[in-house]
Amino acid sequence: MADTKLFYRLDSANCTVIFDCQRKTPSLLYFGKKLSEQTTETMLAQLATRQEVKCAVVEEAPISLSPLLGEGFTGAPGLELINDSIAWSVGPQLKEVRQPLNSTIEFLSVDTLRGIELLHSITLDNDTDVLSAHTVLTNLGDLPLNVNFCAAPTFPLPDSINKIVSFEGRWANEFQRQSVDLTLGSFVRENRKGKTSHDVFPGLLVHSEGAGEQHGECYGFHLGWSGNNKLRAELLPEGRRYVQMGELLLPGELTLSKGETYQSPNIYSSFSNKGFSALSRNFHRFVKANLLTQAQREKARPVHYNTWEGIYFTHDVDTLKELADKVAPLGVERFVLDDGWFKGRHDDNAGLGDWTVDYDVYPDGLLPIIEHVNGLGMEFGLWFEPEMVNPDSDLYRAHPDWVLGSENNEQLSFRNQFVLDLTRTEVIEYLYTAIHDILVEYPAIKYIKWDMNRDINHAGNFSGKPAVHQQTLALYRLIDRIKAAHPGLEIESCSSGGARVDYGVLAHTDRVWTSDSNDALDRLEIQRGCSFFFPSSVMGAHVGPRDCHITGRNVSIEMRAAVSMFGHMGIEMDPRELTDHEYSALKAAISLHKEHRDFIHAADLYRLDSDDLSINFGLIDERKSKALFAYNSVRETPRTAPNKLRFVGLDADAQYTLSLVWPVKFEEYRPSSIAAVNGQKFTGEALMQFGLQMPISFPQTSLVFELNKI
Repeated sequence: MADTKLFYRLDSANCTVIFDCQRKTPSLLYFGKKLSEQTTETMLAQLATRQEVKCAVVEEAPISLSPLLGEGFTGAPGLELINDSIAWSVGPQLKEVRQPLNSTIEFLSVDTLRGIELLHSITLDNDTDVLSAHTVLTNLGDLPLNVNFCAAPTFPLPDSINKIVSFEGRWANEFQRQSVDLTLGSFVRENRKGKTSHDVFPGLLVHSEGAGEQHGECYGFHLGWSGNNKLRAELLPEGRRYVQMGELLLPGELTLSKGETYQSPNIYSSFSNKGFSALSRNFHRFVKANLLTQAQREKARPVHYNTWEGIYFTHDVDTLKELADKVAPLGVERFVLDDGWFKGRHDDNAGLGDWTVDYDVYPDGLLPIIEHVNGLGMEFGLWFEPEMVNPDSDLYRAHPDWVLGSENNEQLSFRNQFVLDLTRTEVIEYLYTAIHDILVEYPAIKYIKWDMNRDINHAGNFSGKPAVHQQTLALYRLIDRIKAAHPGLEIESCSSGGARVDYGVLAHTDRVWTSDSNDALDRLEIQRGCSFFFPSSVMGAHVGPRDCHITGRNVSIEMRAAVSMFGHMGIEMDPRELTDHEYSALKAAISLHKEHRDFIHAADLYRLDSDDLSINFGLIDERKSKALFAYNSVRETPRTAPNKLRFVGLDADAQYTLSLVWPVKFEEYRPSSIAAVNGQKFTGEALMQFGLQMPISFPQTSLVFELNKI
């Protein structure tokens, strides 16, 4: 045994993490509410003493940071290795514990027989109570080492945790929550789409019975990775339970030669004993402080206009100028020209890969529209889909071998496009040069919407090896290189909506496109699901057409605007179709958003438990001096009147002025509580304990209340 202590401890503002190093490999002993100094690590270890059970091993195999077959662990190993010798049963020994920072601890373990080194690095952020951790695997031996799986550190769970919430979905319906019991065996979600995916968001919540938005013990886990992934929560027969996450590697995808290293994606986790909203606030603060740059934190998020659902591929300079003329007076601050501006791109059949301006459509290039947009006081942004190529393109005709594929397996048709092989140096150089040249020619471009519109079904690269791992890392490097060459450039991560939304890509970009559905009712659930891990400031949220192009649903401008104003707000429609009323309402909504924008993007989120009739939430500043609460009716009440809105998170002893700030005019067939309370003073206690009787309204009604402490 190395000359190390038996236990190591990290503390943050509200959490304690304790590691047990009494065995051959380190394990997590405790992660939860902050413990006093009187409670020692030895006490916990003694209290956790387990006895030999019948028909079982005398001493259970540990759930170490990487549970191992070599330790006799019969759950899911955290490390699966193969070489021509005995790497399959790797058995490292803890050799060294390092603490480069008070908030970080590293456990170095080595299997000298097999020549394998394992490093677990864990950081507990003091201010946000978010723990980030990864595993580093190094091949010290002479034989090539095939890596089938290398999880981020594994987290044992308390036996009070018996519920799982996962996030599933599809295109235009992402971040749907699915709740299941943690029962004997494994709950497993796997993603092989080659990107984060609409289907399996790499995040889980686990919680105790009865936990809700404002109460109960819960943990959140997220794998910050934009490629394939595997998520597991398992209850073992003896009652122990754990969460494990890692990159899903395709067969033969990763082989380490002597001296080579693999680092797992980071797993991010936090604990709350005050419910899911408090847990989300931990993650939000972490994202803002650690993943976003100072420039992102300081700059107000510009209100967008995106051309996609307004004109699709029907590009015309005069039309675009007309659109700009219509949206600028609304208060729009950034005009984003979407798909269709480049050579041969008149529909989705051709052009991808040929990143030069289509001079048949733009005879004088993009400068006339850029200058027009800038002259109206708006920034200019441009759409790219760099990772893709159409077979009908100059690029593909010149380099058909530049795409990912699988020999003797026919490419699956998917939006008339193939995936470029980013593991080829020449592909990266081509893409960098193509994008760089556009940005040099048009330095007024301040924003890129970076899209990716198909799955990677045949992930073989130029050498015939599966390439999702290297493809993902190459993407990160390419984005970083472009941003470094063009300081101040902002990039949005889009993938047919929310198929690439994760902390991995967010560390390299500035905004995520949450969903292609701009249906306000869909968006309420989508944005609610996304908010468990992501703050509103990074969630693109647009006011779509009156009749949603995806669902066909007709939603009022008041509700469409109310839902969008609580994200990174934008518009995506043909503004020429707006009625005078809609135009005025949208202008008022943007003005209201901008009035409260800094607050919306900085305040703490308090989701309210749902009654399935309305989706409600509040934003409150740290001093509890100001709040915005949104009430969104989605279904008609089965009773004669809806339930009360019980506010949360306020200062019970303080008085607040309560005002309805949206919609501008709330029409009712008979007077309700709104007239009685508007502009009146109430204690926080009354608002939280007694609540506000909500008015009878049509479904698809949004009301926004402002509260100011007196």
